[in-house]
Amino acid sequence: MSEFIKVTEQSSTYRHLENMSIPELLTNINNEDKTVPEAVAKAIPQIEKLVAAISDKMLAGGRVFYIGAGTSGRLGIVDASECPPTFGVPYGLVIGLIAGGEKAITQAVEFAEDSIDEGWSDLQKHFISDKDVVVGLAASGTTPYVIGALKQCRKRGIITGSISCNPNSPVSAEADFPVEVVVGPEFVTGSTRMKSGTAQKLVLNMISTSIMIQLGRVEDNKMVNMQLSNVKLVDRGVKMVMDGLSLTDYEKAKDLLLKHGSVKKAVEAATAS
Repeated sequence: MSEFIKVTEQSSTYRHLENMSIPELLTNINNEDKTVPEAVAKAIPQIEKLVAAISDKMLAGGRVFYIGAGTSGRLGIVDASECPPTFGVPYGLVIGLIAGGEKAITQAVEFAEDSIDEGWSDLQKHFISDKDVVVGLAASGTTPYVIGALKQCRKRGIITGSISCNPNSPVSAEADFPVEVVVGPEFVTGSTRMKSGTAQKLVLNMISTSIMIQLGRVEDNKMVNMQLSNVKLVDRGVKMVMDGLSLTDYEKAKDLLLKHGSVKKAVEAATAS
């Protein structure tokens, strides 16, 4: 077996950042960011397998868990928290867990990621079962909190996935469906909140959006089940109802939307009447 090398910890290809002008800093960071989508594209075959596995479980009534530490954990929580308002699914269908608990969302919790047992303990609080899928997020691919959780899941027949930014990492070894997006050294050496974080965010966007489409939460290219939780979303919903029913009367469309609670239900009700 080849030696595991952390590409994410290798020295930046840029030197003496403190001597760069602001335009030079911004241009160089942007140039590095441009390489991320290309790295994600190479991982699409891996992402496809993970999405298919999650979709199968969720169509059968299961849930998906994202579990990570630091930036990776926060990204999982962001993706999970946006699924209910965007797609109208219940809270608790997509769940994000972070080492150190809620405090760690906004503050670093020292050594929380180093516990091999805490990740599984956090999953147990949600009555995890083999109906669910657990996706471990770890840019380095070596986070004990994540690896320990995935190991316990596999012992119990729970499907596991992972998203990391190093090839052949320990977290990939514990995943049934590993995704490896190798973006190379960071602009600031080891600062994986940068390219690695961007890569993980892009992959999470792909996973959750694809799954929700598979679950029927999108029609044509519209979020027909989105929650009407603010003025902007109500306005968007009204225009979708107008488009779906070929209406020119904004207020009539708004009345239908607010009466039925979603674009999908409003259009279906109006069509049926």
